[in-house]
Amino acid sequence: MNKPSPAMADLQTLAALVPRGSRVLDLGCGTGELLAHLMRERGCSGYGVELDDANVQACVARGVNVIQQNLEEGLALFADSSFDVVLQIDTLQHLRNTEVMLRETARVGRTALVVFPNFAHWPNRLAVMRGRMPVTKVLPYQWYDTPNIRVGTLRDFRALALKNQLRILDEFGLQEGRVVRWWPNARASRAVFKLQHQ
Repeated sequence: MNKPSPAMADLQTLAALVPRGSRVLDLGCGTGELLAHLMRERGCSGYGVELDDANVQACVARGVNVIQQNLEEGLALFADSSFDVVLQIDTLQHLRNTEVMLRETARVGRTALVVFPNFAHWPNRLAVMRGRMPVTKVLPYQWYDTPNIRVGTLRDFRALALKNQLRILDEFGLQEGRVVRWWPNARASRAVFKLQHQ
């Protein structure tokens, strides 16, 4: 999966949400930067799942255990609750089987951390009002070459999680490493949800 790495400030904020010593599964792990950070700084262990050959090689070079697999095929490889935390950082918007993957994420992890670009962030709204699709740090592609096949907002995802009987343990926005809890749907470029099965 070809996607931008999270900025260091975002990476550190997200890493702090993962309890020390957790067994972690990072879905669409990219170059393995977050998982390597969790292993090094928080004593975590686990695996990344990634499709792109170059990213798999980068994971191996970082010492990250990685499984090369297309997430569209699901997570049948993993048993229920086999990980403490399952990460889906900037992955969900690339998947066609969004609902299935969300349920599978919650199934294989005791908790799930899902992060995605928040399309309702005010600069995105302004771009659309001007008649253009937004191009930002978090959504860095033009409309015609984006790997994102979905766009969503905090409210959209909340409704999807509830529809799929997932309990939301926490939700907030993330803006350049800062947690945004007041009016995050408009004030944050990324949405962050911590979930588990009901």
